[in-house]
Amino acid sequence: MTLEVTSTSEEGYVTRSRVGDFELTVDATGEDGPEPNAVFIANYASCFIPAFRVGANKEGHEDLGRVDIDVEGDVNEDDDLEAIRFHILVEAELDDETFDDVAERAENICHVHTALREGLHAEITGETGAF
Repeated sequence: MTLEVTSTSEEGYVTRSRVGDFELTVDATGEDGPEPNAVFIANYASCFIPAFRVGANKEGHEDLGRVDIDVEGDVNEDDDLEAIRFHILVEAELDDETFDDVAERAENICHVHTALREGLHAEITGETGAF
């Protein structure tokens, strides 16, 4: 499978990308849309949540209920991401060992996670029974 995206910037720092039937606006200044690092960490979390659900299924937990990820990204003076932290909130009750096992499985399932350089993988913490 080949993924195809068309990205266009008419002027300034705003880029509109066509992804299938969807359009995504990204603005390097953060004025007319989210800036690229924010889009990246949102994309990472959006990939990690379904991977976390699949990991939970493989551990025998089919219904996690609601799952939220609060993401923090540290950006240096050159606007490069240096660190990413996920704090995962899970509605279902899981013990710490199960949570860690599910998160580890999710790391191996999430395509964004596997595409990152090793030093930039998210540091993961979480809470279950959160809602």
